[in-house]
Amino acid sequence: MAATTARQTDAQRRRHIAVIPCRWGASRFPGKPLALLGGKPLFWHVHQRCLEAKRLDGAIVATDDERIEAACRELGIDSIRTGEHLTGTDRVAEVAERLPADGYINVQGDEPFISPTAINDVSEALEFTPPGTFAVNAYTELVDVGAVLDHNVVKVVVTARSEALMFSRQPIPYPRGDRPKYLRQLGLYGFTGEALQHFRLLQQGPLERAEGVEMLRFVEHGHAVRMLPVLDDGVAVDTPEDLARAERLLDQSH
Repeated sequence: MAATTARQTDAQRRRHIAVIPCRWGASRFPGKPLALLGGKPLFWHVHQRCLEAKRLDGAIVATDDERIEAACRELGIDSIRTGEHLTGTDRVAEVAERLPADGYINVQGDEPFISPTAINDVSEALEFTPPGTFAVNAYTELVDVGAVLDHNVVKVVVTARSEALMFSRQPIPYPRGDRPKYLRQLGLYGFTGEALQHFRLLQQGPLERAEGVEMLRFVEHGHAVRMLPVLDDGVAVDTPEDLARAERLLDQSH
């Protein structure tokens, strides 16, 4: 009898699931997840990209807002109601407590063109991370000078061991000598459930509070964040202007 129970439990446990954290009160763009792009809410596009990622066993929206929850019901998208949280990763950690899986891919709800291949890459990297690595975070090279200077675009400095050294909204590194390569952190992270529970127990440090970049919580506490280069030239929608740019991109792709 015990063996049967074990098999049923295994069947319920999913390998990797995408969690799309969506909150109403973004300071730069309140109600952003429900902003329409091509006639569909922004989070719908992100959910579609997750469905296109072959390695995932499902995708779920995590929100503390009944309007977003209602929109998910209308669109037939799985959602889970969470409490209030400091960051999207804290919200994903609550989901991990309630929904068993081997890994959780946090796909930010404002990346409507995120590459399904990049999502697969993070899922694969998460499966083969060395012990002691707490997260896998995707990044891509920045070529647009405007994006380098844009405080909505988070830059990352990566060590020779492919670990995050520092994240900032400022252009880092400063080009005093050689012209540096600028790298953009994508809103695409992979975690084990254990790493997420540890994340929730850590205090926000001064760097995370100052920059508003949640992966700094691991970095400040000395935990390794593996940085994974991916191909992705999408647009993160941080402002209404970004949404207009995304609308133009969507028109071009049709």
